[in-house]
Amino acid sequence: MASDDEQRPEPAAPSAVSRARRVAGLGRTGGVAAPPPRPRPPARVAAETAPTDRAAAGGSAPSDAGTAEPPRSRSGRNLPVAIGVGVGLGAVIAASLFAYRPSFAVIVGAAVLYGIYELARALGSAGIRPALTPLLVGSAASLVAAWQRGPSGLVVGVLITLTGVVVWRIADGALGYTRDVTASAFILLYVPALAGFAILLAHPGDGAARVLAFVATVVCSDTGGLAAGVFFGRHPLAPIVSKAKTWEGFAGSALACAAAGILFMTLTFHEAWWKGLLFGLAIVVTATLGDLGESMIKRDLEIKDMGSLLPGHGGIMDRLDSLLPCAAVAYLLLSAFAPV
Repeated sequence: MASDDEQRPEPAAPSAVSRARRVAGLGRTGGVAAPPPRPRPPARVAAETAPTDRAAAGGSAPSDAGTAEPPRSRSGRNLPVAIGVGVGLGAVIAASLFAYRPSFAVIVGAAVLYGIYELARALGSAGIRPALTPLLVGSAASLVAAWQRGPSGLVVGVLITLTGVVVWRIADGALGYTRDVTASAFILLYVPALAGFAILLAHPGDGAARVLAFVATVVCSDTGGLAAGVFFGRHPLAPIVSKAKTWEGFAGSALACAAAGILFMTLTFHEAWWKGLLFGLAIVVTATLGDLGESMIKRDLEIKDMGSLLPGHGGIMDRLDSLLPCAAVAYLLLSAFAPV
């Protein structure tokens, strides 16, 4: 990601204290020690992404001589590990919803805070320094406000956090101010603001059913697209962003989401089948766009994954990429189709 410093004349030099803090990697942006941006040739990105793309196309991915690679599917994932981690996460979510619903909000909050850290660290590799401390504190407060006060609490929490980011970043001087504040606002809207809708879904009396309908339909999008893409994928959906995604995979996602939406809407919420169809189709479109959006961010930053916390998946943000925008869509549609 090209910084503003590369596109316009360098502004006035910051104070000696500010320069010293930047060299130490300590400013008031929260202490994320990110190395200065190092240009990496496109060949490195191609080398990182080529195995996955070739695997998705049915070919074989090269491996270093003498290195034992874990068994991978044609999708490029270590499927046994990925499935095990996915099932474990699903079990934790289900247990929190049915045992003690407020614990689901705690789980969402923990995922959001770690996701913010991952995204800030990834942006730091490009020389961008988001205001991490106000982001973490404000995001936690915004999610609590969403649980306690509903949509209005979420909006107020996000706006206060944005104000805190703008003020906090002043201490590091004018150099890169607009860039860092813009990146901080992006993180705020992308992660905690969208995750707040998952909190809103869980709050009503039938919140467990609403969250399960939302999460399960997103999982159906991922699973249906993976199966159809592996066996029938021929035509790239968005080759500029991801060569592994195909129109055939998208069709599989659409069919799986439509079926899941109809079943949830008719059997769980006792509403008309066409509402479930619209719900499923809206989820598949949103999930696909969310996945492609995060892929574009990673390509711009020249990284393969946002992190390595979840074996077989990558980082937290690599799992939240489609869930976050779908949480907002699910909340709006379920509020309209199946009001409390």
